[in-house]
Amino acid sequence: MNIYAQALMLWLVMDSVGNIPVFAAILNHIPHERRKKIILRESFIALLVLFIFLFFGSYLLNGMQLSTASLSISGAIILFLIAIKMIFPSTQNKEQQVFQEPFIVPLAIPLTVGPACMTMVMLLHTNHPDQLLKSSLAVFIAWFFTALCLYFGASLSRILGARCLIAVERLMGMLLTTMAVQMLLNGITQYIHG
Repeated sequence: MNIYAQALMLWLVMDSVGNIPVFAAILNHIPHERRKKIILRESFIALLVLFIFLFFGSYLLNGMQLSTASLSISGAIILFLIAIKMIFPSTQNKEQQVFQEPFIVPLAIPLTVGPACMTMVMLLHTNHPDQLLKSSLAVFIAWFFTALCLYFGASLSRILGARCLIAVERLMGMLLTTMAVQMLLNGITQYIHG
């Protein structure tokens, strides 16, 4: 998988477009000039978490005696479930009431970097341990575009409108479903040959 495919997959998993209305709801009570600072801070915390899992995730896997095939298959299942939620969103409201300024939870973790994203980042390193620089660049590219979407989320929301945002999120879900199936096939192949 090349660097662009890795970055695209991570960006889709981070679901920046789908998180725009959730971020807006959580930050609704916070003064407008403070919102962008919070989004930047939470985005940098998310980047730090991503790099921790990229560099140290393989040690976690080795300590728990998990194979890359099992991680790949479980990652594919998680991706598939996320994709299904993107295509067929729940009727429940995703908005959460937070009456104080959020810190780390829920904006950085789990909204920007959730379990699926952490799993994907660990997979990048375990599947391609010799390409750490490329994986780091893919993580940074995905994070950058996610942070950009979230930072300009209010403007994107006004320009595109709610219906267009929903359509884009569902299209991203379709792409993610295809990637999940491919990841599952790769994991099964690894298991059979391993």
